[in-house]
Amino acid sequence: MRKLILAGLLASLAFSASAQNPASPIGKWKTLDDKTGNAMTITEVYEAKNGTLAAKIVENLGLPATCTDCSGPHKGKPMVGMVTLWNLKANKDGTWGGGSGYKPSEDREFKAKSVTLTDGGKKLEVKGCVSIICRTATWVRAN
Repeated sequence: MRKLILAGLLASLAFSASAQNPASPIGKWKTLDDKTGNAMTITEVYEAKNGTLAAKIVENLGLPATCTDCSGPHKGKPMVGMVTLWNLKANKDGTWGGGSGYKPSEDREFKAKSVTLTDGGKKLEVKGCVSIICRTATWVRAN
């Protein structure tokens, strides 16, 4: 009986440890097309080796399999596995920023100005800037 109770406790601890923290952007997010609202990718935000946050595409939902319209080092590369955000640093106000990003659907690099959790951790607002023009994309937490 003790073994059964211990197994149940360990299973519940493992489940709670793997549950996504709503106060953290770490986890999987559904990215949406700015114009149509259609899902494009599942992108995973993770902690990089240098302690900053980064994001990469882990599932392609609506983009070509390879980045044929991309230039430079992204040209002809598979979408899945492509890093789209990097070097995001924590700010004192609970947001992240100061990093860089790449939007493969537009073949555009940008300055990742801010990454902010909204709607109780269910949405992530990614504000990117090219020169003085900034846009904000909203990602939805994927379950």
